[in-house]
Amino acid sequence: MSTQFSEAAARVRAGADARKEARQLVAQMTLDEKLGCLDGDTPFWDGLIDSIRGGYFQHPWPAAAVPRLGIPGIQFSDGPRGIVLGKCTAFPVSMARGATFAPDLEERIGEAIGRELRAVGATYYGGVCVNLLRHPAWGRAQETYGEDPFHVGEMGAALACGIQNYGLACVKHFACNSMENARFKVDVTADERALHEVYLPHFKRVVDAGVASVMSAYNSVNGDWCGQNRELLTTILRDEWGFDGFVISDFQMGLRDAVQSVEAGLDIEMPYLQLRHQNLPAAVADGRLLMEAVERSVERTVATLLRFAHLLKQEPQETAVIACAPHRDLAREAAQKSIVLLRNEGGVLPLDGAKLQRVAVIGELSAKPNIGDGGSSNVHPPHIVTPLEGLRAALPHVDVTYDDGTDLARASAAAAEADVVLAVVGYTHRDEGEFIPRDIGELFQLFPPMTDPTTPERLRDAIAEATSGGGFSPGGDRARLTLSEGQEVLIETLAAANPRTIVAVMGGSAVIMERWRQRVAALLLLWYPGMEGGHALADVLLGKVNPSGRLPFVIPTKSEHLPRFDRDANRETYDLWHGQWKLDRDGNQAAYSFGFGLSYTTFALEDPQVTGKTTEGTVTVKVRNTGSRAGATVVQVYGGLPKSGFERPPRRLLGFTRVEIDAGETRRVEIPVSLRTIAVRQNGQWVIEPGRYELSVAHYAGDPSASSVFVSYP
Repeated sequence: MSTQFSEAAARVRAGADARKEARQLVAQMTLDEKLGCLDGDTPFWDGLIDSIRGGYFQHPWPAAAVPRLGIPGIQFSDGPRGIVLGKCTAFPVSMARGATFAPDLEERIGEAIGRELRAVGATYYGGVCVNLLRHPAWGRAQETYGEDPFHVGEMGAALACGIQNYGLACVKHFACNSMENARFKVDVTADERALHEVYLPHFKRVVDAGVASVMSAYNSVNGDWCGQNRELLTTILRDEWGFDGFVISDFQMGLRDAVQSVEAGLDIEMPYLQLRHQNLPAAVADGRLLMEAVERSVERTVATLLRFAHLLKQEPQETAVIACAPHRDLAREAAQKSIVLLRNEGGVLPLDGAKLQRVAVIGELSAKPNIGDGGSSNVHPPHIVTPLEGLRAALPHVDVTYDDGTDLARASAAAAEADVVLAVVGYTHRDEGEFIPRDIGELFQLFPPMTDPTTPERLRDAIAEATSGGGFSPGGDRARLTLSEGQEVLIETLAAANPRTIVAVMGGSAVIMERWRQRVAALLLLWYPGMEGGHALADVLLGKVNPSGRLPFVIPTKSEHLPRFDRDANRETYDLWHGQWKLDRDGNQAAYSFGFGLSYTTFALEDPQVTGKTTEGTVTVKVRNTGSRAGATVVQVYGGLPKSGFERPPRRLLGFTRVEIDAGETRRVEIPVSLRTIAVRQNGQWVIEPGRYELSVAHYAGDPSASSVFVSYP
């Protein structure tokens, strides 16, 4: 049936201006319809109680629909490791996928998630998380791709592009959202250079890729809450970057002042009828909020819906697509390519299955489903393959024994009797993840009054049910960067009992392993590897797949080499220095550098060349597989200005490409680079400093075998 919206969408598809068409639709709305587009469509207390009882994971959350005009609004589902509604495919967490350094793979994952998005009845995906990993203690580190702005931007843009073959994508949390416990109260101070050179470039990359929507963050930046921060939402996002989509708040506590949020440029308060529903009608009536500001926000949302209407009108995907075999295969492929081999002394890996008689698999996490945070990003797949299950399936004729490791003497005896030991250790959703404080104090004032006398009892019952069932993930920022004392003692015990001890570490970011890493034969990062992670680990251990993951962050030897991190801070300053850049500046050697990862073969980078203009060019290099196995490597290009007049990292990532090469084969690869990636921000302008820039072609940051080429500007 034809509606005003569908007719306008057809004109936009034929070339009409979406903003003009949206303006005409908004002009037909009543005041109530306009205000209804500025928040979620669900009554607050009903929605909150439903969410607490599990509704967040059972159905989409609607907003901005105007049925009279045929405007469909949005139907929200979260991510980023898959669709959180129903029994969808659980991919490895974003940090694991960041370790693949494979934007093409990430785009395919986005397409798969997009198909499942539509199959569960949603149209709008809130899972493109690109907040920078400033410190590995951040509880939601697993939801982003790493510590480097260029790398994070490339991966986030790929996911958004994949999603937007089927629905609308939202990039989050804008901006400087890199702490969890204090996210509702912390004010982040960041000067112009830190903000634009470190904490915003990846957002701009996703915006430039055409993402439909942006989600603001809970925290404040430079004194203004992100949900009502005009500098972020209008001056930077729209005026400077030219973003033409719409902005939503983070959920429930994403803004503090309804009027200010509209004026600052936030378009939809999610997901309920909350602050705006309470305050905006009176503010419009008495002139505190101009109708022009209301209509501007609604127009942005409707214009975006018009641009994506050709996707929204498509028939939903068949439910058979949910966790289908091709999507499970893709999850397995992503997990395979994400595993980072950090140590392999004496070539203990790959294992020869034909020569194995007994393998001891030790540690509770080897037999426990462990796919990441239990908060808003939680996915509930139909099954999860644990490391123990994966290894047993791959070695049906081998005695694969299991011990949970809680009794050291028993675990040591099991290890001593085995040909090889696999210890699976690390973190769970109880150690790191999304966090909601039990006492939200003044934030409770953001909630509307309880007009229904049954609401208090329903709320208490819902909370009681959630608590008895485990409830929302305890998560939060990590209390430590090492493994627990018990796990470290277990590893030492196993390594003493059997020199062929392999350790697989699960978690969402860096783990300091100085106490034990040089005592074990092999060491891998398994991450939170998704529903097929156990199969993927077996594939790598047995050499069916050559490990090719690379670290998307630095692993330091000491926590003191990292920035200060106070998970209860009220105020924090973000500067230019974190991760690999801080270690480089301070002259501290990493345990494992950004971009590092081993393989079962070796690679040489030869004859680097650079062509192109002074600011935009292409680095080409010959990549030779010097070993006896086919494999993949990630060629990385770092750039720096040795004689810079500015304080800046000595080297920054300018480009990368993942390449698969047969044994003995040589391929020349091309990597686009731009000096604009390492430009300096000054007085509202970008400055490419004159000088002779060094471009290093390397396997990882600080690679001693790197080769350099030079370009001069201007």
